[in-house]
Amino acid sequence: MKIHFIAIGGSAMHNLAIALHQKGYQITGSDDTIHDPSKSRLEKHGLLPKEFGWFPGKITNDLDAVILGMHAKKDNPELLKAQELGVKIYSYPEFLYEQSKDKTRVVIGGSHGKTTITSMILHVLNYHDKKVDYMVGAQLEGFETMVHLTNENEFIVLEGDEYLSSPIDRRPKFHLYHPNIALLSGIAWDHINVFPTFENYVEQFGIFTNSLINGGIMVYNEEDATVKRVVEEATNPIKKYPYTTPNYFIENGITYLETAEGDLPLEVFGEHNLQNLAGAKWICQHMGIDEDDFYEAIASFKGASKRLEKIAENNSTVIFKDFAHSPSKVEATTTAVKNQYKNRSLLACLELHTYSSLNATFLSEYKGALKNADKAVVFYSSDALKIKQLEEVTEKQIAEAFERDDLIIYTNSQEFKDFLFSLNLENTAVLLMSSGNYGGLDFEEVKSLV
Repeated sequence: MKIHFIAIGGSAMHNLAIALHQKGYQITGSDDTIHDPSKSRLEKHGLLPKEFGWFPGKITNDLDAVILGMHAKKDNPELLKAQELGVKIYSYPEFLYEQSKDKTRVVIGGSHGKTTITSMILHVLNYHDKKVDYMVGAQLEGFETMVHLTNENEFIVLEGDEYLSSPIDRRPKFHLYHPNIALLSGIAWDHINVFPTFENYVEQFGIFTNSLINGGIMVYNEEDATVKRVVEEATNPIKKYPYTTPNYFIENGITYLETAEGDLPLEVFGEHNLQNLAGAKWICQHMGIDEDDFYEAIASFKGASKRLEKIAENNSTVIFKDFAHSPSKVEATTTAVKNQYKNRSLLACLELHTYSSLNATFLSEYKGALKNADKAVVFYSSDALKIKQLEEVTEKQIAEAFERDDLIIYTNSQEFKDFLFSLNLENTAVLLMSSGNYGGLDFEEVKSLV
């Protein structure tokens, strides 16, 4: 098959392009700019466009399909040419469904935890050499790509994102997969540029739950009241398997899971990760991995990239990088690190970087999110506000939203870096939370702080 990617440089898009190339498809693509790691990975596989830009001449009638990325606009010249010629246009979730119609589809959804849960499942399956197709939103240790597609594997494990599918398909991605087996980890309002009310956001998870095939399996976190309500109100005939936080304890900075076979030391920590583990265990059991084999494998799981990722440590200091940016993730991650290092001071640094987090009306959702930090810092860039065409957010608004009189706020990236590098970090746990990079902070340089 001949497939052309419009906006091939995206995180999911370039991984799908590589996966289809490895499957034997003929792949071309375009983008107006591509950064690493996408750029070097596409180049390695001979898929990097020779020049950046949009070229309608690349769209011809001999293409079997065009895959359209979210980065493209509705008036993209290549998209308009494809529509004019009547070439079949897919969003990448639509195309993943086409590739998996004859497989058992396992879809992991939720406002938070879905990347970690998907990663846990894939780690366990890989440990026991059980081959599956997959799509996950982070780079995993032991996996070359974030997307893998074959003709022969029985299962495909998909991270089910609730964001929109493409510029011309406004359905959430996870509505398109029609799972045989699914999981919902938690629901906390996000993506307010697309879902302007909490009720509208929650509705998407109800549609997802009702999109399971008849007789399908839904594993869900019953400690999340909204998830519990959504799943239990579902009208389609599905089997429902609730999970809760398993019993655990922390000793000498290590989290132990209490199991029938004894106490199991884990590489990951935090109550939210213990919940994620419980959900992953249910999914793995439905995929043929028994409980003992799950525990044997999960003991060596170190976490997904940028999800409580330990980047540096010595005897008195530890530094974590985390993707947390929404209020519920920030609170869960901050609480996890404080509980794991009770005898250390916790410095929690949060970059407000996403559309929701920089929206003045959404800021109040962060109330108490940093309450467990001994020292709390918020960084945001006025440039990010301009790029997203948002109203100016003042330091006073941020301080009031977090309800911390001692909140430290920076809007200049160099000043934030100078502050961080001026600190005595002895007996300190440092948590850097962002979906960005604090205006250009070099995390390799941060490692030198310990």
